[in-house]
Amino acid sequence: MKLNELKPKTGSTHNIKRVGRGIGSGKGKTCGVGQKGQKARSGVAIKGFEGGQMPLYQRLPKRGFNNIFAKKFVELTLARLQQAIDAKKIDTKGQIDEDALVKAGVIRRKKDGVRLLGKGELKTKVDLKLSGATKSAAEAVEKAGGSLEIIKIEVAPVQKKKA
Repeated sequence: MKLNELKPKTGSTHNIKRVGRGIGSGKGKTCGVGQKGQKARSGVAIKGFEGGQMPLYQRLPKRGFNNIFAKKFVELTLARLQQAIDAKKIDTKGQIDEDALVKAGVIRRKKDGVRLLGKGELKTKVDLKLSGATKSAAEAVEKAGGSLEIIKIEVAPVQKKKA
């Protein structure tokens, strides 16, 4: 293979349409953009504009609610925890907390806390200290002979402005 023999894959490139090259080309004079006006000019973007009529996105009712106080938990399944224990990433002798899970690489970050989900199976006895857990996950940990401590998340009080 030589540099002068390199070609793009067939069908991956297209010839550009040469506009403004006379009437016989089919794309002469106005170059396919019609007569004068805003849309014939360059740099025009009229997305959502409906000629002065109220646009559809404004006519439809607003729905939903975005809770700014909602906590974002990292979800950790029993299967993922057991997989990390089997790979000897986590030491099961001591208490396993959120920082230990991040350090071991089981989770990437802890966000507002870690919540244990009951998907999968736990065979090893572990002592966990997490922000939350589902009922089935808590039962599975206790069934395996371990313990689960739920950490209370402290929320900073809102400071009111003095008048």
